[in-house]
Amino acid sequence: MLGEKNAAFAALEKAVAAGNHVDTIKVDPELDNIRSDPRYTDLLRRMGLPK
Repeated sequence: MLGEKNAAFAALEKAVAAGNHVDTIKVDPELDNIRSDPRYTDLLRRMGLPK
């Protein structure tokens, strides 16, 4: 989802809300472009993961 940050966050939020644990969120290179976004840090916090 390069360049589609809003769509990426929508998909991640949907996955987390459905109870799917996104265990590769911190290492998946496809998510590199969203890691600097404050929504990413907030999502990690809500998932109980460290920054």
